[in-house]
Order: sequence, then C-alpha cells, then structure tokens
Amino acid sequence: MRILLFLTAILCFHLSFSQSPAKESIDQYLQKDYSYLESLYKHFHQNPELSFLEEKTAARLTKELKEIGFEVTEKVGGHGIVGVLKNGEGPTILVRADMDALPIQEETGLDYASQVKMTDITGDEVSVMHACGHDMHITVWTGAARALAKMKDQWKGTIVFIGQPAEERGSGARNMLKEGLFEKFPVPDYGVALHVHANMPAGSIGYCPEFSMANVDMMNIKIFGEGGHGAYPHTTIDPVVLAAKIIVDIQTIVSREVSPLDPAVVTVGSIHGGTKGNVIPNEVELKLTLRSYTDEVRQTLIDKIKLKCKAAAMAAGLSEDKYPEVTLRDEFTPALYNDPKLTSRIAEVFVENFGKDKVHRQAPVMGGEDFGRYGKTDDKVPIFMYRLGTINPKRFEEYQAEGKQLPSLHSSKFAPDVEPSIKTGVRSMVLAVLELLD
Repeated sequence: MRILLFLTAILCFHLSFSQSPAKESIDQYLQKDYSYLESLYKHFHQNPELSFLEEKTAARLTKELKEIGFEVTEKVGGHGIVGVLKNGEGPTILVRADMDALPIQEETGLDYASQVKMTDITGDEVSVMHACGHDMHITVWTGAARALAKMKDQWKGTIVFIGQPAEERGSGARNMLKEGLFEKFPVPDYGVALHVHANMPAGSIGYCPEFSMANVDMMNIKIFGEGGHGAYPHTTIDPVVLAAKIIVDIQTIVSREVSPLDPAVVTVGSIHGGTKGNVIPNEVELKLTLRSYTDEVRQTLIDKIKLKCKAAAMAAGLSEDKYPEVTLRDEFTPALYNDPKLTSRIAEVFVENFGKDKVHRQAPVMGGEDFGRYGKTDDKVPIFMYRLGTINPKRFEEYQAEGKQLPSLHSSKFAPDVEPSIKTGVRSMVLAVLELLD
C-alpha cells in the first residue's frame, strides 16, 4: 500500500509539473500577446541598426520595459539599456539580448524585408539587415519581460534585463561592464541568454555545457618589402612572395604547434597589395581571424604568428625596421563558457516542458559571442546561453532530404519561421528565469 501511495505521489508530482501554473500562465499570456510580439518583431526586422548606432532600437526597448514597470537606465556602454524589476527577496537573474544588425543587403523576399541603408561609423553607406537574428532576440526578450511582469505572483527576487549594443563588433558587453554594469546595478546570481540557430527546426532548443563558443581575435599583418620593376625581381625584396610564405608558414601552427586535443583556427581572410602586374609593391596587408577556447592556446597563436613573421622577414634580408607589423584589432571576444551545473539545471526544465525530442545537446562551435564576458568578471557569475531553432520544420526536412545547406547566420537569405520561434523563445526564457528564481 505504501509503495502504491509513493508511486501515486510521484505521478501526481510529474503531472502537476507539466501542468504547472507557470506553464499555463505563459501559454495564456502568449495566446493574448502573440500578435503584439509578431508586430514588434517585424518592426525590428524592418528597422535594423548597425553596431554603435542602435539609438532607435534602444529607445523602443526602453519604452517597452517602462510600460510594464521596469526601472530603466539608458546609454550604458553606448546605447545599452538596463531594466530592473524587483519583486521581494530572492535571487537576481540577468537576461541579456543583443540589438545590433549587420551591413548586409537582405535577399529573403519577405514582404517585411529590410530596405534600410545607413552610414556606418567609418562613413560608408551600407545596406543593413538583421542577418544574425538579433531582432528575434530582442522580441523574445521583450516577450519574456512582459510575461514575467504579469506573473509576479509566481516568483520572488530581482530580474535585470539588459539590451546590449555592438555584439557584432565584440565591444558591447565590454563597454557595459566598463561603465559599471555590475557596480551600479544588482550583481546577478545567474545570467541567461539565447541565440537563434540557422540549422535547427523551429520549436526545438539546443544546449552545450562548458565551452560553447570560441575566443575570437581579428589580426592585421602589414608586410614590408622593397618594391621595383617586375622584370627585375633580383633588385627587390618582394612582399607578395613574403606574404605567401607567411601564409603557408602560419598554417603549421595549428597542425604542428598546438595540441591536437585543443581546438584552434587560423584563417587568412584578406590579402591586399600591389597595383599592377609588372610592379612589385612596397607592402602587402593580410587580415586574419584566430579562434581558440583557452587563454593559453589563444596566446600561443598570437606569439607563434609574430615569431613566424619575424623569421620570414629575417630570411628575406629585410632590416629590423621593416619587419612585419602585427596588430590585434580592438574586437576581441572571449570564449563563451556555459556553467555546467546551470546548463544541466535549465536543460532538465526544457526537457520536462518541451520533450526530449525537442531538446538537443550540441557540440561546441568556433563562432564568437561576447555574452561570455558576463561570466569572466571577478564576480564569477554562472552564465548559460542556449540555442533557439528557427527554421520551418517542413523546409528543414526538405533541405535535409536533398542534402542541401540552409542559409546560415550572416546570410542575406536567413529568415526565421516567426511564430514558433517567438513562442518557443518566450516559453523557454520565462521557464529558465522562473527555475532560477525558484
């Protein structure tokens, strides 16, 4: 009899969890509020703004938070905003969304496609598109804030919603922290965020414990030589040949000087030099990206590249004042490390509410995300970023069956399936925050 009662209690617990007041409240909220969120998403999609220029986006998000009772501070680290909603004693949870778009001309064919052109911070006029899904991020963020504000009878604590600028330039999180995010506002006990995924069906969620995304460095190398006539190469020191040698040499860093157990990438994405086929130029410029997970591997890549550049210049007979100039651009993004315990805790909540078939553990990638900075301060805040599927399930299956590659993030043709993406995003984010507020 006792065993029967015990099993009955367990069954009732699981039934009450799956039909919990929180889950029911979220679903009721989405039924009433979805049309508003869809309209908001299309507004953001049609009105993208580049990194450091997110003024109107920040103003709209500020308006949204103030209307539902948040205390909002603007212009934190540029156009960053911080909204705080207190509801008694309890944990403090940070929820972050990035706001900026990319200099890409949209080619989705959507009736709400972006037609925006902007003058960027370098003075160039460019087309602008939310090709990395930040419009979906801020829509879900707004939806979660609205839901949590209406569900205050179901949680205690403090929620801190931050709208972050300049993620695409690797500067937004750094600038907000530098301006006192964790000094002027409540220090969170946990930080959560999501990022859209371009190769997962809408309605699904992905997670990756520990290292999820990489250190990202952008490097410039200016290679000098002694130019002259292309017909008399023996009278010159050819920087084009020297650049070619350096490109080949640095490829051996990953294959021969970094442990095969440590992920690393060295990519030369740009080569510029010379003006004419019969003229040997005085200099060539290379632009690189370096990817790693650990600080030790990152430093190894930087040091070895400098060493190989110097060695190549010495071998070519250049004087010391003409050794290559190696500079790191101010766009470093640290690796994103998802706290394992926090990841496991929230992943279990996702499985309970969405089902095992909708929640998938994923492998780490070498892309970058400056959300990782919020977990690298002296406060040691445990953080977790998960992935939100956005692709129409039928379309996803068709591409899989045909062996075709779906448009990736940063593609001019990336287009989320709006309704299931918004609804799954809001449900998952509210459930994650409620779990941590407990």
